[in-house]
Amino acid sequence: MSAQEPPRPPPAAAEPPEPEPGGRYEAVAPHWFYCRVTDARERWVPFSAQDSERLEEAHGAGKDQDDVVVPTSGGRYDVHLRARQRVAVYWEEEVSEVRRCTWFYKGDKDNKFIPYSESFSEELEEAYMIAVTLDEWKKKLESPNREVIILHNPKLMVHYHPVASSDDWVSTPTEQGRPRTVKRGVENIAVEIPSGEPQQIDHLVFVVHGIGPACDIRFRSIVQCVNDFRNVSLSMLQAHFRKAQEQQQVGRVEFLPVNWHSSLHSTGVDVDLERITLPSINRLRHFINDTILDVFFYNSSTYCQTIVDTVASEMNRLHQLFLQRNPQFKGGVSIAGHSLGSLILFDLLTNQKADPEEDEHRAQGSRTTSSTGGIEEVKEILKKLELSEYCDVFEKEKMDRQALFLCTETNLKEMGIPLGPRMKILHYLSSKTEMKVTAELWLHTHGPPNTSTDCLTSKSDHPLSQVSANYPQLNYKPTIFFAFGSPIGMFLTVRGVKRIDPNYSLPTCKGFFNIFHPFDPVAYRIEPMIVPHLEFEPMLLPHHKGRKRMHLELKEGLTRMSVDLKNNLLGSLRVAWQSFTRAPLPALEAASAEAEAEAEAGTEKPPDTKPEEPPAAVKEETPLINVGRLNGGNRIDYVLQEKPIESFNEYLFALQGHLCYWESEDTVLLVLKEIYQTQGITLDQPLPGSQ
Repeated sequence: MSAQEPPRPPPAAAEPPEPEPGGRYEAVAPHWFYCRVTDARERWVPFSAQDSERLEEAHGAGKDQDDVVVPTSGGRYDVHLRARQRVAVYWEEEVSEVRRCTWFYKGDKDNKFIPYSESFSEELEEAYMIAVTLDEWKKKLESPNREVIILHNPKLMVHYHPVASSDDWVSTPTEQGRPRTVKRGVENIAVEIPSGEPQQIDHLVFVVHGIGPACDIRFRSIVQCVNDFRNVSLSMLQAHFRKAQEQQQVGRVEFLPVNWHSSLHSTGVDVDLERITLPSINRLRHFINDTILDVFFYNSSTYCQTIVDTVASEMNRLHQLFLQRNPQFKGGVSIAGHSLGSLILFDLLTNQKADPEEDEHRAQGSRTTSSTGGIEEVKEILKKLELSEYCDVFEKEKMDRQALFLCTETNLKEMGIPLGPRMKILHYLSSKTEMKVTAELWLHTHGPPNTSTDCLTSKSDHPLSQVSANYPQLNYKPTIFFAFGSPIGMFLTVRGVKRIDPNYSLPTCKGFFNIFHPFDPVAYRIEPMIVPHLEFEPMLLPHHKGRKRMHLELKEGLTRMSVDLKNNLLGSLRVAWQSFTRAPLPALEAASAEAEAEAEAGTEKPPDTKPEEPPAAVKEETPLINVGRLNGGNRIDYVLQEKPIESFNEYLFALQGHLCYWESEDTVLLVLKEIYQTQGITLDQPLPGSQ
């Protein structure tokens, strides 16, 4: 930096007294860049600080002569040092040019700084060194493109673009044209250099896209969208897992995209469609053929087989390649799907084959909740009823959940349970009887669930009415399945599935989260298919900053205020109406009449004020809702909080609601929270309203 500053004394007086003029020169610090081409426009992007240091170390060791490969970007790209190329590892992508950059000039269009070629940068650096050492400026250099660079002083270096004269064949470079700024060293240009990603990978997540090649409203590919998702996850880790990071318990989660659209449309089906497509409204028809028809392809047995084969083989290939490149990886694997991609994953997971031990465990059905697990459930029920002191009595009698629901008042009396606790227990059992009877009737009709699809009942009494296909097996057991904006519930209903048995769980995956935006037109719920006779709201996903959005709090406050005003107004009108319609009484009975009016108003007020109480009760009961084993007994449906601008017109933001998940901090934080919870790592501060 100091070499770039001019000497403080005047140049004329500074040159003679300088004993060692060569000491003022300092070599420039290089930084490595790669060229990203978007819509035929080039943009030079810096590598992270740690990647650039790694590349410079390999370059300094003289490895340019060999075909040395340096992993960058968390291992997702390899840089071939000799060829100066950046190559994607896990997916197909155009090869990018790589440069070791020291000198830059400002471009014409977007005012971004562009690096000179490595050879010309060396010429510029040599000229700069001579100018600084001898203090001789105003040096002119000609670039390979016949452009002129003039080094006026360490702070003023200009690049002139030549203007062709009438005799263009013999013209020479001139200083005409608008000058461009020239900078030496990456620290002198306005560019943000990321520090880099943690080397430790704790978990691997495969992300499957939905219909079409574009995954968001900006028509970006699944690779670009997953890059955003990964970047948001890194910022969420720094914000909410700082303590675990300081203790080196947390590294990062790797997200890898899974692309099936290109394989489907490379089968020749596009050529067949082109022959039968009408020539009118060409762009709209092309868009439909390229996106919406993917739904119909998946419902075709021929192309469904192609899609599921592609998704399964691609995830197995990525998993194997990842393990080869990361042999020290000991973490788990989860999968996530957006839109139609979530349905593809759901169908794959329902057709996975569990280990024989797990099959035997599933065949026991509800009997698995007996023994220690069932006793613990009974203890939880007693704790909720504030009857924990009787846990020993139930444990002594080996009372599990199933036996508890068979208890009568006589049984409880024989166990020595007093009258008050008996009434509490019997009331709880009666409130849960309807849900239990439904489950028992299903088990009585269909028997214990022996296969992965037996617990999904349809109107035709057949298992899950999926498209006829041979579903391949995955080489690993996913830890959690995340569905973003998923139509799984709708497709199950259209296939004739009436409900999902509470005892059903995916054969090889224990976790399932259905995450959706409230305005997403493609998303459907799952929990009402498990508990059809109970109405309850999905879990509200807490805001990543730890509170509800202000407009939602304001809306709830206004709703509560309107309820209060309505109750008070109705109460006042009722009292006034009764006073007008009551027959006149003697003066001596006025006092008793007022007392009766107050008594009547008092008896009628509770019904008016009761509507305020149920919401609080519902809020307390919401976490205790039993939604079966599909997510290990935990809630499945999670709804995002809409942004303030989105609440003005839900129709206007419907499309955005379906494509918002890639940059949603709340979605990413839930994914990270659930993944690290399986490792016993929690957030620094629990978010309010989180489960």
